[in-house]
Amino acid sequence: MKSLFLKLTVLVFLILVSFKPNVQDFQGKAYYFSKSTMELGSWGARMSEAQKKQVQARLKNRLEKTYVLDFNKQESVFNEEDQMDAMAGATDTWGSNFSRGEQYKNVKENSLVQTQEFYGKKFLVKDKLQNIDWQMGSESKQIGQYMCFKATASVPSAELAWYDFSWSDLRAAKPEASADSTNIDTQEPVVKMTDVEAWYTLQIPVSHGPGEYWGLPGLILEVSAGNTTMLCSKVVLNPEEKIIIEAPSKGKEIAKSEYQATIQTKMREMRDNRGRRRRN
Repeated sequence: MKSLFLKLTVLVFLILVSFKPNVQDFQGKAYYFSKSTMELGSWGARMSEAQKKQVQARLKNRLEKTYVLDFNKQESVFNEEDQMDAMAGATDTWGSNFSRGEQYKNVKENSLVQTQEFYGKKFLVKDKLQNIDWQMGSESKQIGQYMCFKATASVPSAELAWYDFSWSDLRAAKPEASADSTNIDTQEPVVKMTDVEAWYTLQIPVSHGPGEYWGLPGLILEVSAGNTTMLCSKVVLNPEEKIIIEAPSKGKEIAKSEYQATIQTKMREMRDNRGRRRRN
């Protein structure tokens, strides 16, 4: 009897071992909806409510976006789903020059690879992942079927949208000082920070999240930063069709800081050329 019991115990153990899931094969897809609000400032103060609604509708494809995050234990790829301008029936060409491209993250190797296309030229941005000093709290809430916990952080604003451009970036840039200048400002520039609030679930134990966000002990299902909130609407774990996660490889290799400098240089040239045409 003891011999039979021992054989059964060994058999059960072997079965359990043989069916133990391989963490490298663990995969999933998370679908996110992103919504941003637009501050119209003094310009908006002169507009009627009807005009404000027209502007919001016209820019809906910039303010509301959908994304898909493919992930395994170590890697993820974050992509925006194609959006059509509801009013014009065409893609937003200007906005596409400054939107996030396909984004690959490897949390084990601390690496970022992201494709960007700027006025027809393709870039392959390679850099380290943005370090985020998360402060994890005990507050919790339910998102779909997942129990989530809150984490907060403060991140340099420029690092959250390094692929984007604002004319204020050029206005804020200091002109180069002349060689004989004696009035040199030695103060360190003020780094603008953005408060981030994230909700992650331990039920999906991966350190991934949408966009620049990562580094928590569970998948980030909701994140709010500035005027934008991204919320996960659906998660599919271990889908029947195997997910292929690979880093993009096409484009001119460049670091984030170099890419930002390239954009600003090109936009400064466009501004200066437009000014010269007006004077002529």
